[in-house]
Amino acid sequence: MNLCGSLKLVLAALGCCVLWGAGAALAQGYPTKAIRVVVPFAPGGATDITGRAVGAAMSETFKQGVVVENRAGGGGVIGADVVAKAPPDGYTVLLGTPAEIAILPHLQKLPYDPLRDFVPVSLATSSPLILLTHPSLPVKSVSDLVALIKARPGQLSYGSAGTGGVHHLAAELLKITFKLDIVHVPYKGVGAVIPDLLGGQIQVTFSSLPPSIAYVGSGKLRALAVTSTSRSSVAPDVPTMIEAGVPDFVATNWFAYFVPAGTPDAIVGALNAEINRSLKARLVAQGLDTQGTTSQELGRFVREESAKFAKLIKAADVKGTD
Repeated sequence: MNLCGSLKLVLAALGCCVLWGAGAALAQGYPTKAIRVVVPFAPGGATDITGRAVGAAMSETFKQGVVVENRAGGGGVIGADVVAKAPPDGYTVLLGTPAEIAILPHLQKLPYDPLRDFVPVSLATSSPLILLTHPSLPVKSVSDLVALIKARPGQLSYGSAGTGGVHHLAAELLKITFKLDIVHVPYKGVGAVIPDLLGGQIQVTFSSLPPSIAYVGSGKLRALAVTSTSRSSVAPDVPTMIEAGVPDFVATNWFAYFVPAGTPDAIVGALNAEINRSLKARLVAQGLDTQGTTSQELGRFVREESAKFAKLIKAADVKGTD
């Protein structure tokens, strides 16, 4: 190798060292101010509960505030877009869900690209959904509900956390399985659905467990089934959809952390380590299965989920808003 080539290699190596050193120094000093965690749904839902529980644990270690900011609207799109366009400095984080990351890209044109505009940090939790009805509805099982909807086509309604969300698609899967005619009422999050279900304005919903399980225990709502392959430890008396006679009916809601594209690897690593540490102690009692993954594992998971939901959307003929 000639002198020029050798000099180029030395300079390149020095450049890598400088960049690595800058990233490491940045991570060592991070964070120096409050971190904003954007939850793209209204307060009171499982995403909000997760963000606040994990954020409280993170703030203890980071010695900086971790502030949850609810930016509801567009089925999660508004909040996600806020993060996509934020400076890539680790101080604005998205607590994302299947809706704005893996589902809505197949239903409408988005102001961001989930795969291009975000860096995955860690999968936080996963949880089955729970099929709920108002107690005034004369049903005590999934088969009772199916029979009632068929007897009253177009007269009953179900609420969801937003068009294109996993709660919506779970209900659509039930509809196409039994060829049901039931009206969809979209809201800006599970926290907005539950009050209307309690008040009888809607009759049915697939909800996340954390914001609804207390109402089941008090008798204010009736649980018919959960959407996991096995019963939930926080609702052991509630059968699975499979046990209720709906083969292969599995729907899992998940929450995962993302930062804007361009965020330094050292900061992604620092966030990943702290989120994973914070998960275990805070969420088991909420009915959420804590996960904790590497950035790369979350990236693969998101691509798999996107492909799965694309198939369901096509089968259910779910239409977007464009």
